[in-house]
Amino acid sequence: MRAEEGEQWWQQRKQWFFKPANGFGSRGTYRGANLTQRVFAEIMQGDYVAQRLALPGERKVCGESTEPVILKSDVRCYVYDGQVQLIAARLYQGQTTNFRTLNGGFSQVRIIG
Repeated sequence: MRAEEGEQWWQQRKQWFFKPANGFGSRGTYRGANLTQRVFAEIMQGDYVAQRLALPGERKVCGESTEPVILKSDVRCYVYDGQVQLIAARLYQGQTTNFRTLNGGFSQVRIIG
């Protein structure tokens, strides 16, 4: 992102997440739709990358004693030295992944060749 393209980024900000180039997890990330102009100006002066917004997938889950419910899904690939170490999925409701959602938590991931 270059500061001279700031107006263009501001107009399209709702399509993007902004993340610190050297960050990890969700620390210091901003969803473009929620940015104030002050924070956006800081992002444009800092070392940030932009990632296009990708809405979470959804899964229908049937619990033992509940009606089927739609949960959001989040798939993560954990990589070290260029090699995938683990693939994990989480099912959740709300804004962020958590382990409090009824029938949520970790989920099976099948790799189909």
